[in-house]
Amino acid sequence: MKSKTPVFPSPEPSGSPSASTLAALVAAAVSLTACGVPPEEANAEVSPEATPTATPLAAAYTPLYPPGTSITEQIQYREADGTLVTFMGARPTERHARERGERWDEPDKGPGRYFTFPTFYFQNRTFGLEIRDHVPAGRQRIEVYLHVNDGTFRGTTFSLFRNINNPDVRDFGWSLNYGFNNPNEGNQPICHAGSSDCMMSFTSNWRTSPHSPLKIGDKIELAPAPRLLAPVIDGGGERYYSFEQLYVVGVGMRPWYGIVPNLDSEPLPDETLLGGQASVSYNYSEEPHRVFQQMANNIGITNTKRFVQGRRLFHTSFADGTHSEHPTTNPVFTEHKGQLGPRYNQARCIECHTANGRGVAPAVGAKLSTLSVLTGTAGSSGAVLPDPTYGWNVQQQAASTSAPNYGVSVASYTKTTRTLSGGETVELLKPVYTFSGPTPSLYSVRQAPQVIGLGLLEAVDETTILALADPNDTNNDGVRGVPHYVTNPETGQVHLGRFGWKATKASLRQQVGDALIKDMSVTSPVFPSRDCQKGSPNCHTATGATSVSETELQRLSDYLALIGVPAQRSLRSGYPEGIRVSPEHDVNPAQIARGKTLFAQAQCTTCHTPQMTTGNTHPFAELRNQTIRPYTDLLLHDMGPELADTLTEGQAAPRMWRTPPLWGVGSLKFVQGGAQNVRYLHDGRARTLKEAIGWHGGEASASRAKFEALSKDDRDAVITFLESL
Repeated sequence: MKSKTPVFPSPEPSGSPSASTLAALVAAAVSLTACGVPPEEANAEVSPEATPTATPLAAAYTPLYPPGTSITEQIQYREADGTLVTFMGARPTERHARERGERWDEPDKGPGRYFTFPTFYFQNRTFGLEIRDHVPAGRQRIEVYLHVNDGTFRGTTFSLFRNINNPDVRDFGWSLNYGFNNPNEGNQPICHAGSSDCMMSFTSNWRTSPHSPLKIGDKIELAPAPRLLAPVIDGGGERYYSFEQLYVVGVGMRPWYGIVPNLDSEPLPDETLLGGQASVSYNYSEEPHRVFQQMANNIGITNTKRFVQGRRLFHTSFADGTHSEHPTTNPVFTEHKGQLGPRYNQARCIECHTANGRGVAPAVGAKLSTLSVLTGTAGSSGAVLPDPTYGWNVQQQAASTSAPNYGVSVASYTKTTRTLSGGETVELLKPVYTFSGPTPSLYSVRQAPQVIGLGLLEAVDETTILALADPNDTNNDGVRGVPHYVTNPETGQVHLGRFGWKATKASLRQQVGDALIKDMSVTSPVFPSRDCQKGSPNCHTATGATSVSETELQRLSDYLALIGVPAQRSLRSGYPEGIRVSPEHDVNPAQIARGKTLFAQAQCTTCHTPQMTTGNTHPFAELRNQTIRPYTDLLLHDMGPELADTLTEGQAAPRMWRTPPLWGVGSLKFVQGGAQNVRYLHDGRARTLKEAIGWHGGEASASRAKFEALSKDDRDAVITFLESL
């Protein structure tokens, strides 16, 4: 990793903005926003010839979460005597973790239903366990308390210690089946929200036969199954299953994978935990298409409620208020009915982020309404102004049938062929776009990225990102990393950009507000008027209620922050002899390890930073101090003319792009419904990872050349490694 003082260089590579221009843009933005100028107006008035202030760029930002930020809720602590207290959040699901939709010895019939979200999942059905582990304090006892977030549960069962001693146990099966009785309810299993009266305890390890004393490091599977008090208060379902988690005595919750015998639970090694302890465990219900939708493994009890409430809005139509899943059974979210703007791209967030993945792959002639087309025009001072027709982006669909047709589509592709070492060829396709309305003078087409691990990226301390910057290329490796300083549209403060293809958003709150106004014309406290999409400098003076309230905006942001990252699939799992291995787990560890080494040797890790540690100031304890492996530096890089578009955003010139995280790229073929539906790079032009690498230019040219010079077997090993992420 590089450790440099983050200052802008001079000169920049040909075609990129000069160092003085970048510095001036930042300084001018700081100056204007400090005077209370609305962010859109500040952006419009910044001139490339502006004079830099004396404020050092490294100090010209406000930390997103300053030191001393309090946590939302605790997820673990130790008491003075050594007792370890851990909180485990849980949500309802439909079946067990190792059920694939058929018996293990039957032909493939379809996926299981463990990763699903049952009807009414977003209300009255989240809960959690408080685990009081006395073993580190020298006592043979673990107590588990049931905490209900809302309403009353009756008859919740609790299964512990997977019965690996029974050779007939495969899909599921536990040694200890128990429940939660309330002494204040006549020892009946009635548990109310707001109380901790329901408790059970155990004093030995039931995984052994005979039982053995509990000791630090013992593994305990936890599988609570909630049952709501009947009649159910909201008319939804009564009986559910829940996530099957692994608790390690004296340690806490740990993401797990299956080993011999019969996919026994085992903590995943640290090197596989792309999202640290927030990583999603290996999945054996054969539902890789749902893997991007899961909670962080270490999620707290109340945050589980926040997660499902935010998810509901992410799946809600702002046209009719229906949920994308079970629309005729799930209750209509009437609060958001009729809020879709007169022009929009899609009615729900989930419609651009397929199963929390990417948008629909672009096809010749099809409207690109699950992609974003950002627009602008050059002002007299050289600054980018909103396009006079479209504003800051093209909203391709309209509520009125008489509205102008503003559709954008791919008219054709220009094709070039790259020949790699050994004669292998890769065909590169560059899209040529057509506009049904006026063609904007400046525009950039963007596909929706997957929405996993965003909270972990938000939790990375600014100093960690800036330490990776090397704008002067002081080590002469040809790679520069430039931080993107952006203006908070609500406060005018300058923050370090993290999100978006050009790192133009500093926080998930800003990212959510931007997507709501641009893609659905839905107002929020971030952008309280639809005039914000048109670039009105006075749009923040709007008064009155917004479509999305402060509460709902926070729920959406919290949901995105708490989505987990699938653990790297680089280990063979312990399937029983003769049992079909699920496709997502049919991996070659040796080839993956070889590919990882070659990826680093090609210097791809110069930008795709393999590992970093999150800071200790994010409001969510789940995201603090996590060693993550996102394979990004969150910095801007000049990627050459072939990847350039025509639109400058802030300090990011047309050929400058943020290094995208690589975690999750191997799951895209499952999430998107097949490899043929997966697209890479900002505009979705690349159909394969080899094509994506082939487009790397500018600062990435040397790494691309090293990759192309490898033997075909070695190139395939690199791709196999990437597909394990």
